[in-house]
Amino acid sequence: MNLSVVIPVYNERETLAEIVQAVLATEMAYEIILVDDGSKDGTRDLYPQIEALAPTIIRVILHEKNLGKGGALQTGFRAATGDIIIIQDADLEYDPRDYPAMIRPIVEGKAAVVYGSRFRGGPSKTMFFMNMVGNKFLTLMANILYNTILTDIETCYKAFRADVIKGIPIRSRGFDFEPEITAKVLKRGHRIYEVPISYNGREYEEGKKIRPWRDGPIALWCLVKYRFVD
Repeated sequence: MNLSVVIPVYNERETLAEIVQAVLATEMAYEIILVDDGSKDGTRDLYPQIEALAPTIIRVILHEKNLGKGGALQTGFRAATGDIIIIQDADLEYDPRDYPAMIRPIVEGKAAVVYGSRFRGGPSKTMFFMNMVGNKFLTLMANILYNTILTDIETCYKAFRADVIKGIPIRSRGFDFEPEITAKVLKRGHRIYEVPISYNGREYEEGKKIRPWRDGPIALWCLVKYRFVD
């Protein structure tokens, strides 16, 4: 089964080349789709040399204005041609060496959707306390609303059978993509398979973008809203 790696990119000049090389090093990617979401920090200057690393595998799509992570992912999903699609952030928090564990349940026919959980015992750098509390609260609400037992709905690492993710309408533009896709996957009867992954959280001065006090209430509203509407 061919693996498409979709990487939303926004102002990631310092880490983008390194993470692309890490994805290539797995020798698992059928294609790597970089969706640049209006970067302004010089990231776009890197694309010629990044594409040269593997011209037949790496594709770059440019958004002229910032649409948010959800918007970039929608573009990447539409462009993907593989049988399995996995989301990869453009920083170094998530390790592509976890890909085999992520896609194995799909390849073996055990699941159509797999989440990589940072709370199932994998090696990790400690995250911010408030981020952890916010994530656990949102995950608890998802479990209550959708009758499941997930541990990490806000994880970046989500892998999908391509026909599943392409068949789900996505409305969210920002980080509210995470609760929306979780809600809609579960409402369509797909039980999410979780596997432990490693995590190397970065600091805000290193470019971390999510803010729990800003993004948390939006995510909670999405979980409630999509419980009753699609």
